[in-house]
Amino acid sequence: MTARNVAAIASLALLSATVACTNFYEVPIETPIQAKLDVSAFRRVLVAGFISGGTDDVDANMETVRLLRSQLRSKTNLRVIEAEVLQLTELANRQTRAAGADPAALPAVGEIPGTFQPGAQPAPAADTAKPEAPGTIRSKKDMERYERIFADAAFWKKLGEEYENPLIITGTILFTPQQTAGWVNQNREQYDQLGRRIVVPVRTYMERKGFVLEPKFVFIDGRTGATLYSETQRRERLYPTQQSVPALASYFELMDELIPDFLGALSTQKIRGTRILLR
Repeated sequence: MTARNVAAIASLALLSATVACTNFYEVPIETPIQAKLDVSAFRRVLVAGFISGGTDDVDANMETVRLLRSQLRSKTNLRVIEAEVLQLTELANRQTRAAGADPAALPAVGEIPGTFQPGAQPAPAADTAKPEAPGTIRSKKDMERYERIFADAAFWKKLGEEYENPLIITGTILFTPQQTAGWVNQNREQYDQLGRRIVVPVRTYMERKGFVLEPKFVFIDGRTGATLYSETQRRERLYPTQQSVPALASYFELMDELIPDFLGALSTQKIRGTRILLR
């Protein structure tokens, strides 16, 4: 037996003894993440309302306000103001009409249900398709024409004065149906020649449907009406076509993923995890 073989056998024996005597400990750890926004000047917070669109199956404005107020109440030291939820889409429409700054944002007379535009030909009787109501938001392009309201410092300052100058949270919520088809990776359990169970990645062509959630959170200083910070998020959740998932259930699943990022803008958050220690 050569010296090399003897050394290899000795190393193997030492390793085996070490493994046999080693204990594994799972230790929980917390990693702090600093807040993106300094809110120390505020004691109160008002989740005012959101410009929402995408699908009519979920009232994203009301649901988002309720959810964020609940999270802020339990996860921050700010006092949450209970107030009527603003219908920002309607308010933005009124401002646009009053200013007359963007005629493209308003529907033409003939597009308003119950009106007739002089000189226009009436629609054929056979066309029974229901037109979209004026102001309906289905896409990002539709949403853009309402976002000027967030730059209206006078409006937000007046709102802040009504509620003792709080931090105001508002923004946009676009919750749209999504349908796609393509190749996806799936893990499938199989058995090898020795009867052992193994997991094998398999590429499968699938048709899937679901929803995309694209919120924009805007944080406004209620003392001045100025925007302090804003951030845009995007999440999507797709399911097999044979799986029926209600729109509201998908909305809450997506919001669960977004809430930590939202709270991270206001307060220091702790990410919990584990580490393995050997002894």
